[in-house]
Amino acid sequence: MAEDIKNIIEEGALIVDVRTKEEYEQGHIPGSLNIPLDEIGKAMEWLQKDVPVVLVCASGNRSSHAVMVLKANGFEKVYNGGSWDSLGDIKAGGCPVR
Repeated sequence: MAEDIKNIIEEGALIVDVRTKEEYEQGHIPGSLNIPLDEIGKAMEWLQKDVPVVLVCASGNRSSHAVMVLKANGFEKVYNGGSWDSLGDIKAGGCPVR
């Protein structure tokens, strides 16, 4: 699964870290976007539904919840990347928004 996630990221997926701002500031994937879980609803206004999104957090629990929320609102290309630090030295690409 981790290899699949890495391939999805390498093909241009947006990485969204759903941890709090404070957690994100303590360490994160370079190039990732911080949208705390409690703000994911607002982010749906500008996230592009046709751009793959890999969601990460500290353990995979919050990112799993964010995947369910996005899928329930019409986002199809959303993936749970689990713990942000489990992805090693991967680097995110750009941040496409509408």
